[in-house]
This record gives sequence, C-alpha cells and structure tokens, in this order.
Amino acid sequence: MSKVAVGGTFEYLHDGHKALIKKAFELADGDEVYIGLTSNEMARQRSRDVDDCQIRKANLLQYIEGLNLPNKQYTVVELTDPYGTTLIDDFDYIVVSPETLPVALKINELREQAGCSKIEIVNVEYVMADDEVPISSTRIACGEIDEHGHLKK
Repeated sequence: MSKVAVGGTFEYLHDGHKALIKKAFELADGDEVYIGLTSNEMARQRSRDVDDCQIRKANLLQYIEGLNLPNKQYTVVELTDPYGTTLIDDFDYIVVSPETLPVALKINELREQAGCSKIEIVNVEYVMADDEVPISSTRIACGEIDEHGHLKK
C-alpha cells in the first residue's frame, strides 16, 4: 500500500497542477492520496487575491472526479501551515514541483529530527507554456497565459 501526499493552493487548476495530481494517483496505485489545500489565511499571504478555499476545493474535486481512474481514494484536507500532517503521519511519497521542493526537504529534515522516517520525494518537473516558461497561477492571473499555457498576449 502506498500513501501519497500532494499539496498546493490550486488557485487556477492548470496543467502543472494536473501533472502533480496525476502523478500522486499513479504512485498511490489505488491506495490513498492526501491532498493538502492551502487555507484562505495562507493564500491571503500572496500579493494578489485568491479564490476562496471552498471554490478551489470544488474545482479540485470536479477535476479528480473527472479522471478516469479505477479505485481512486483520496482525502482533501485544508492546510493551515506548509506541512499539514506530513510531520506526524507516515507517507510513502510526497509529490512536489520544483517550486515546492524546498518544503518537502524541510519536512524530511523535521521528520528526521523527530525520529521519523523520511518520505520519498517525487519531483514533477514544471509544465511549460508555449513560450517555454513554466505555467503558473501568477502568469494566469496576470493574463499572460491560460491554464494550458497558451499565450494570450
């Protein structure tokens, strides 16, 4: 059995987010995926407005339910800090992007200090937009690209 963690704000459910989620379900192979969704309080620390957590969660659930995956088991939990339950629960994998890799490294450092085993980190490379720059929610919010990385300007 594989227990997999993945997390994010999932502001705009873009192709980069979808790659992370798909990888998490692939690694779980029918076992549990724990998806940490950034709380409104954490999201407000950004330099722009972010949709309410319930809207982001509804979009996330709609996407997951639309995946043609047999036996998909998952739990979405609200993150009030960068670590969620990864400091106390055992996970086999944590799926991250290059942007969130430092958080996963910190999680393993804190787990090791607490006498817990490390979580295997699976780094999913950025999904590139048409201009070969990574797709990001910031770029989508600025109107540069759409959620698939197609240029709008």
